[in-house]
Amino acid sequence: MEITAQQVAQWMVDEIQFKGTLAQSDAIAYVKANFGEQFVFVNEAGNASLAKDVKSAFRKLHRGKVAWDRDGFFWAWT
Repeated sequence: MEITAQQVAQWMVDEIQFKGTLAQSDAIAYVKANFGEQFVFVNEAGNASLAKDVKSAFRKLHRGKVAWDRDGFFWAWT
């Protein structure tokens, strides 16, 4: 069964709902190990990032209930 960006995004929302927060580094490590390299890329600044289709699906799923903390590099349930 092929894993989709939607499934990755759902995992992220579930994690944040359960734990309250999700660090970007933890998300990237988990996604890479459990869902595959295709959902992670290195951005212009040389940092690992989630694929655009994952981020798009994630935004649609949480509908504004999750906030990004720029300073701490994590998402949190609002």
